Amino acid sequence: MEAITLYELNNIVHGVLQHTMPDTYWIQAELSEVNERHGHCFVEFVQKSDHSEGLVAKARGQIWASRWAMLSAYFSHTTGQELQAGMQVLVEVSVTFHELYGYSLNVVDIDPAYTLGDIARRRREILRHLQEEGVDTMNKELPLPLLLNRIAVISSPTAAGYGDFCDQLQNNSYNLAFDTKLFPAIMQGDAVESSIIAALEQIAAEESGWDAVVIIRGGGAAADLSGFDTLQLAENVAQFPLPIITGIGHERDDTVIDMVAHTRVKTPTAAAEFLIQHGARQLELLDDCQTEIKMQVDKILSTEKIRLQMITQKLPVLTTSLLGRETTTLERINSALSNIIISKLTEGKGQIDLILHRLDSSALLTLRQRQNTLDNLSIRIESADPKRILKLGFSITRADGKAITSAKCLTAGTTLETTLADGTIYSTLTSPVNQKQLTTSYE
Repeated sequence: MEAITLYELNNIVHGVLQHTMPDTYWIQAELSEVNERHGHCFVEFVQKSDHSEGLVAKARGQIWASRWAMLSAYFSHTTGQELQAGMQVLVEVSVTFHELYGYSLNVVDIDPAYTLGDIARRRREILRHLQEEGVDTMNKELPLPLLLNRIAVISSPTAAGYGDFCDQLQNNSYNLAFDTKLFPAIMQGDAVESSIIAALEQIAAEESGWDAVVIIRGGGAAADLSGFDTLQLAENVAQFPLPIITGIGHERDDTVIDMVAHTRVKTPTAAAEFLIQHGARQLELLDDCQTEIKMQVDKILSTEKIRLQMITQKLPVLTTSLLGRETTTLERINSALSNIIISKLTEGKGQIDLILHRLDSSALLTLRQRQNTLDNLSIRIESADPKRILKLGFSITRADGKAITSAKCLTAGTTLETTLADGTIYSTLTSPVNQKQLTTSYE
């Protein structure tokens, strides 16, 4: 068996491919890698399964420097973005095979319209998702405060657009005062989404301190817009509780967050001018209100002045008429009051006379009753007089000055004092108390 070398085999494959596939082909693929080195661009094309994220095909590719400078500028100008991983592209390639580096695709042309269509498709998918969630117009429906002067700004602190925005606000011709605070964020590259979301979360934590949010991106590359076309960032912007104004600095088309934000303007200076004009309109409304109030006040004062003059003219006549009516009323009241007083006095006098008559009769009757009572008491007192009782033959016996009511309490030797109607007898008890008879000696 005769063997050949690997180089010879690869050289045969090389010749076969050149002979059988001499033309170029337009292919649709997704970029999984994009690397620029030494002026050349090296990419990897992949095709995913329609039913999963698994790969069904993969190939290396390259855009040589001679074409890369032209194609990259053309693509960026047309799409507003640079070639990057994750993009769907339509490219014209020739099939090459190198004995050392193997199979690869040499890119000779690119159709930006295809990528634009894919970008638009992804934007439509994000917007459809937001619509299904019912949040796509939430931020747009928020009312702008009448006083829109406390502004939270999301931007790169080094961006020229941020400086233009602040300068425009501070030097406005209406002398409007604005209170701004920068919440720094990365405005290009892979960290755009996470950086802006973090800034929004900081602002939401102090929501009551702000009237609106401005997201501006000035001075960056026009091609770095893909970070603003993500579902998560769009959901945060659409559902943010404060109105969001975007001035990302591109004019050709809108990013997803432009579509869901409250207001979209082209540039950072346009965002500042929007805030200034909003304040100017409020000033104009205040001036109009002031003018209207002055007109209405003048009209009311004029009407009331005429009314006052009419009242002043009628006042003397009205006063005289009123005084006459009130004088008549007072006289009628005085007459009625006099009659009432006389009637009440007459009625009162009759009642007093009746009371006095009743008092006289009652006093006489009471005196007679009290006299009879006194007479009865005198008779009873006189009947109970001790002198009268003694004259009837009774006597009172005392011991130690106390009347004796029982003999049992007496002892032998007790001196007794017996009072009669005509004198007193003193005696001494000689026998004990328990004897049936008492023997006394008299002095």
